[in-house]
Amino acid sequence: MSMKAIQGDITVLKVDAIVNAANRTLLGGCPAGEARITGSHGLPAKYIIHAVGPAWSGGGEGEAGLLRSCYLNALALAREKGLSSIAFPCISTGIFGYPRREAAGIAVAAVREFLKGGYPLEVVFCCFLPEDLAVYEGLLGQARD
Repeated sequence: MSMKAIQGDITVLKVDAIVNAANRTLLGGCPAGEARITGSHGLPAKYIIHAVGPAWSGGGEGEAGLLRSCYLNALALAREKGLSSIAFPCISTGIFGYPRREAAGIAVAAVREFLKGGYPLEVVFCCFLPEDLAVYEGLLGQARD
């Protein structure tokens, strides 16, 4: 069981599953907070877990709970498939406008909660932007090289 943050392209990671920050039109309708799993379509990962995060509306519309559910549902799918590694992007922080610090805090807390259940899983937070990486490194206590 481990968590780490890296900066890079999530599509090239050799993990059991990568998570795609999807929108609700996915697979005929996947509401915010939920996730679906598909094959990897030729990527190095075995699976893609499509997780639909909430759009930021100021924080008073249940966004935190939906984002937390997004991570927990993706992790539950990984457990159901018996996976040993998963990589997450920064869900909802792009065009959905979720503030990066708040979103990262929810992500790390949700993963910590899940890992306390004893399921052995390597979790990678794959950040595209250096600003996101710095936030995750701070939350995880990672030293910068």
